[in-house]
Amino acid sequence: MSKRNHKIAAIGGDGIGVEVVDACLEVLHALAEKDGDFSFAVENFDWSTDRYKRTGQFMPADGADQLRAFDAILFGAVGAPDVPDHLTLWGLRLAICQPLDQYANVRPTRVLPGIQSPLRNVNDGELDWVIVRENSEGEYAGQGGRSHPGLPLEVATDVSIFTRAGIERIMRFAFKLAQSRPRKLLTVVTKSNAQRHGMVLWDQIAAEVSKEFPDVTWDKMLVDAMTVRMTMDPASLDTIVATNLHADILSDLAAALSGSIGVAPTANLNPERETPSMFEPIHGSAFDITGKGTANPVATFWTAAMMLEHLGENPAADRLMSAVETVTANPDLHTPDLGGKATTRMVTDAVIEAVRGRND
Repeated sequence: MSKRNHKIAAIGGDGIGVEVVDACLEVLHALAEKDGDFSFAVENFDWSTDRYKRTGQFMPADGADQLRAFDAILFGAVGAPDVPDHLTLWGLRLAICQPLDQYANVRPTRVLPGIQSPLRNVNDGELDWVIVRENSEGEYAGQGGRSHPGLPLEVATDVSIFTRAGIERIMRFAFKLAQSRPRKLLTVVTKSNAQRHGMVLWDQIAAEVSKEFPDVTWDKMLVDAMTVRMTMDPASLDTIVATNLHADILSDLAAALSGSIGVAPTANLNPERETPSMFEPIHGSAFDITGKGTANPVATFWTAAMMLEHLGENPAADRLMSAVETVTANPDLHTPDLGGKATTRMVTDAVIEAVRGRND
């Protein structure tokens, strides 16, 4: 039997994104060596804010098309203090997600061993969620503009786009995901009391799609009430689906409630696998700690486990998550975001050692 070879596009991007992607690639190669049945062919891309400053573009005009040749994309972070955030987001991350139709953003959240949630007396069994974010339209559709710039009557508009096709596919994805989890529980989040067109359509389509999944129990929440429920009654939640903007905000709250945004992963999926999916940590480029060697690589390692599952390498994914949990359980291997003094190098070496089974 020939060895399975996975083509990976690695985009470190900016700040600590480069550091955690480099660390993750070390771990992935260690996993491949341990398994012996698969390998990675990695191509690194220098697409970043530095490239934008040099060339006027974060990535080439055909960048998204270049990525179609790969099995998956490992992405670090984008953003720099001296470049407006809307330029970096639309110039790189969204310029990949949208053309490749990575419409399902999946963000699991749970309290890993050894990490303390800021919520009082919450343990890992009480906070175990997956947030599904519609990733292609809604508030981030890019529709709008500015007129009469600089004049007293200047106007700026951003139009949220909600389509039946877009809502149906993300809702069906979320119901299937909820169905696959032990509790078979889904919460649909909108702000349909105030946004009475697009988000009422969300509620309507959720009710329609629910009929295809009679074994899934579902309810709906307004996004403001959802923040209260997440903090006051986390055990009542399991799978969550929300619009692009709302799920973006809620997943950052979820990451903080799990102990640190430095451990939170993301998958930007094209569920039909017509294009490659992209995997990234939730945290940003964190220029305040760039180059200090203290970035927490756990989020990227967890992200890589999601990528391995997507690639069909489930035993390797399980091995990686087991290694991550072994490391987080040790307070001596906590980075500063978790209240410790460990370095990126220390955490990476410890995960590689656990992957290789020296402590088996």
